[in-house]
Amino acid sequence: MLEDLQGKCVLITGASTGIGAAAAQGFARLGAKVALHYNASEEAAQKAADLIRTDGGEVHLFQADLTQSETAAPLVQEAAYKLGGLDILINNAGSLMTRTLFLDWDDELYERVMALNVRAVIHASQAAVPFMEGRGGGSIINLGSIAGNNGGAPGSGLYASAKAFVHNITRHMASDLAKKDIRVNAIAPGVIKTPFHDLTPPERMQAMLNSVPMGRLGVAEDCVGPLVFLASNMSTYMTGQILHVNGGQLMPA
Repeated sequence: MLEDLQGKCVLITGASTGIGAAAAQGFARLGAKVALHYNASEEAAQKAADLIRTDGGEVHLFQADLTQSETAAPLVQEAAYKLGGLDILINNAGSLMTRTLFLDWDDELYERVMALNVRAVIHASQAAVPFMEGRGGGSIINLGSIAGNNGGAPGSGLYASAKAFVHNITRHMASDLAKKDIRVNAIAPGVIKTPFHDLTPPERMQAMLNSVPMGRLGVAEDCVGPLVFLASNMSTYMTGQILHVNGGQLMPA
């Protein structure tokens, strides 16, 4: 049932490494045309694109600093023009920036975290709507996090709050855009072994591993199936949903 992704146009933000890069490869293997966004990791983005091209896929690279308010909409527009349309937007770009305890938060950190994790999602999604409308509908998939449910690990409270925001705007967007045949869902990964956790202390990683019933940490590829599912016709009656991908670490009611 995934044949419907053949020829579809998909933009994935933050796709030079980790979940984004794995998703770009997964969609390309299914015949989608991929716009791969990156910010500073040009070499990694080029490697991800080379892997896709080696497999015979179509991919185009786009650079933008999504912490800057004027960049998200032009990114979407340029990608749509290059691909020949836009059917799927995956708002994957995100970062906790730095682990900072509550009493040390300041306005600069707040603005940086919210700019990338929240504002960029809003601006990119708003820019995507006209392109999707013109093609009879589409799918927007946001990247939440287990932190959006449990408040996050020490020092990640702003990031966790931003992801809770993403969970809730996903539901609001889904309601607002349903009449345009644009579905909006999210996945909320748990602990995934990607560069995101390069600076996480080993003892913290072990503690998180101990809390996962499946007995292992996730890998980026574990998130590709849920993303493909939400983008495809296999989920045509699903919108406003948050799919938790965490090995059982969190089992919300």
